[in-house]
Amino acid sequence: MANNKGLITDVDLRSRENNSFHRTREIDRDRLIVRRGQPFSITLQCSDSLTPKHHLELVLHLGKRDEVVIKVQRGHGAKDKWWFNQQGAQDEMLLTLHSPADAIIGQYNLAVLVMSEDGHILEKIEKITFHLLFNPWCKDDVVYLPDESQLQEYVMNEDGVIFMGTWNLINSIPWNYGQFEDLVMDICFEVLDNSKEALKNSEMDIKRRSDPVYVSRMITAMVNSNGDRGVLMGRWEEPYTGGMAPYRWTGSVPILTQWSRAGARAVKYGQCWVFAAVACTVLRCLGIPTRHITNFDSAHDVDGNLSVDFLLNERLERFDRRDKGDSSWNFHCWVESWMRRDDLPKGNDGWQVLDPTPQELSDGEFCCGPCPVTAIKEGNLGVKYDAPFIFAEVNADIIHWIIKPNGQKQKIRVDKGSVGKNISTKSTFGDFRDDITLHYKYPEGSKKEREVYEKAGRRVTEPTNEVAAPSQLQLSIKSAKPVFGTDFDVIVEVRNEGAREAHAQLTMLATAVTYNSLHRGECQRQSTNVTVPPYKVHREVLRLHYEEYGRCVSEHHLIRLKALLETSGENEPIMAMANIPLSTPEVLVQVPGKAFVWEPVTAYMSFTNPLPVSLRGGVFTVEGAGLLSNKEIYVKGDISPGQKVSVKLAFSPVRTGVRKLLVEFDSDRLKDVRGVATVVVRKKFTPGFSGFR
Repeated sequence: MANNKGLITDVDLRSRENNSFHRTREIDRDRLIVRRGQPFSITLQCSDSLTPKHHLELVLHLGKRDEVVIKVQRGHGAKDKWWFNQQGAQDEMLLTLHSPADAIIGQYNLAVLVMSEDGHILEKIEKITFHLLFNPWCKDDVVYLPDESQLQEYVMNEDGVIFMGTWNLINSIPWNYGQFEDLVMDICFEVLDNSKEALKNSEMDIKRRSDPVYVSRMITAMVNSNGDRGVLMGRWEEPYTGGMAPYRWTGSVPILTQWSRAGARAVKYGQCWVFAAVACTVLRCLGIPTRHITNFDSAHDVDGNLSVDFLLNERLERFDRRDKGDSSWNFHCWVESWMRRDDLPKGNDGWQVLDPTPQELSDGEFCCGPCPVTAIKEGNLGVKYDAPFIFAEVNADIIHWIIKPNGQKQKIRVDKGSVGKNISTKSTFGDFRDDITLHYKYPEGSKKEREVYEKAGRRVTEPTNEVAAPSQLQLSIKSAKPVFGTDFDVIVEVRNEGAREAHAQLTMLATAVTYNSLHRGECQRQSTNVTVPPYKVHREVLRLHYEEYGRCVSEHHLIRLKALLETSGENEPIMAMANIPLSTPEVLVQVPGKAFVWEPVTAYMSFTNPLPVSLRGGVFTVEGAGLLSNKEIYVKGDISPGQKVSVKLAFSPVRTGVRKLLVEFDSDRLKDVRGVATVVVRKKFTPGFSGFR
C-alpha cells in the first residue's frame, strides 16, 4: 500500500508470514487473515521527514458503517484490550498488534495516524483491511482445543465423510467441506451479515460476534432458509423442481457460492446431512472446531413427552399420511462444535450440539443449540439451548398403535431401546467411523441410565396398562444384504415358545420409504394363515421383485417391512419391523501419474449399469477442495443393462497437499452413486516460479 507523498510511504501487511504463523494461508496468501489472541506484525516505510517527535496512533473500525470503533493502546496493554508496540529505525517501523482472546471476529479496517508532538493529526492512512477469526490454538480463547490431531481434523481438514444408511448397515459418502476455497470466508461473514439479528441491529450484532455461542447459533439459523435469508431451502421428497436434489450435492462450496451470487436467495434443496455439512464448513472456516454427527434411529418428538407415537390403520398404513406429528428417522445429522460455556454452570464445556435442519422453533427461530453434549448425557434438560428436543432425539420411546374402525387405539409395539444408536462421526485418524454414543448416553440398561431417565422425566418402569407381547409367539424379520436392481427374499420367522400348537394370521407389508420415514409407495403385501407346532419356528418368505419395488423406491434405496401377527383368543397382535437398505455400486475414479500444482492432470471415471433396464439422463458431478470447483459431465444417450460408461476430465490443481476428488453419478432410475480418489498434489520446483497457493 503506497503513499509516496506522505510521511508513511508504504504499508506491508506481511500477509504471507502472518497467515502462515496464524494457520490461515490455506484461505489466502495475499490478504491478511489472523486469529485472535495471537500477535501479528505489519511494516511501515516512512519518509525522512518522520522524526522521533512524531508518534503513531492506531484505530480499528468494524462494520460497513463503522458501527464499532476501537482505539489500539500503545505499549504493553491488558489481556482484554487491543495494544501494539513498535520497533525499528524511523525509516522502517515494525508494528506488532496484539488482539484480546475474546476479540470480535470479522473484517477490520485499520487506520494509522501520525501525530505531532502537540497532538495534531499530521497524516492518516486508512483502509488497511484484515480479517480476524476465532483461535482454537490460543489457551485464552473459549474455543481452545488442546489436542493438535483434533485441530487438524475439526478445523483444518477440508475433506469429510458423512455416515448414512441404517443403524445395522452403515454406509458413508465423501464430502468436500472446502472451508479454505476461494471466497468461502467472505461468504461466511456474508451469512452472518444477513441474519435477522444483524439486519435488526448491526452494532449489537457485531459486538456479540466475540462469542462463539452467539455466532454458532446465528449460523445454525442461517444455514436453513426458514424465516430468514438463509442459505438452503429444505425439501424431503420429489420432485426437486427448480433446484438440485439434496443427494446430488458433493460439497458445501457450490451451495455457499450459489447463495452469495444470487444475492442471499435460498439454494434449492437440502436435507439434514447437507444442512449439517454446510454448517460444518462455515464454523470451521471461522475457526470453531466442528464435526459432522450422524444419529441412527433418530426421534422427532413434537409434543415433548419423550415418546414417538405412530398411528396405523388395520392395513398397517400410517393413519393419516398428512400427519406432521412425531416421527422417527433412519438417521439424522447435526454438528458438534467445541467451546467453553461461560454462560452456563460448570460441567457444560466441550462439544455442543448444533442442528441447522429446520424442525422446531427455538426462541422463535428455526435453529437448535448450542447444547452441551454432557447435559444430554446427564439429563440436565433445563440447560440452554433446546436440551429437551435433543435428549428425545437419542432417548425417546417408539410406540406403534392400530386404530380400529370404531376409533379404538390398540398398542401393538413398544420399543424402548432403539432410538439413538451408533452415534457416529469421522475419526481423526482416517476415513473410518468413530462411535460416540457413550458421549450422549450411559450404557443401555445401566443403573446410571435409569437415573438419567428419571431426572429427565422419561418413563423407567412400564405402567400397568402396558401391553406385553404374547409369551407364546415371537416374531422376527431376516434378510440378506440385497442389491438394488435384483429380486430378493425377506424371511419372517414366527417362533412358538409354548406347549400348544399356535394358529395365527400373518400380514407382511413392504413399502418404499425415505430415510426420514416418508411413505413412497406400497411394493408388496402378503397375508397368510400360519400354524406353528410347539417349540418350532415357521418361516414365511416374501419375494420382492425389482419391477415392483423399482417403481416406487426413493433415492435412499430403502424398503421397510412390517409384519403383523394376529392370533385368535385373548392375545394381542404383535408387530415386527425392519428397514432393508439396498446396496448400490460405486463409481471407479482414477487419477494416474503424479499431480503438480497448476499443471494439468486427467481423472478417469467409470460406472457399470447394474439394473435390468436402461438408464437415461446420466450425469457425473466432480468436485474437490484444492483441485477444481463443481463440474458436471453429461452422458450421451442411454446406458444399457450391464453397459460400462467411462468419462474423463482434465483439471489443474490449485493447492498442494493430500486432496480428495469426489465423483457422483445420477440418472433417472439410479441416483446418488459415488466414488472418490485421493490425489497428492506436489510443488513443481521451477526456477522463478511462485504462482501456487
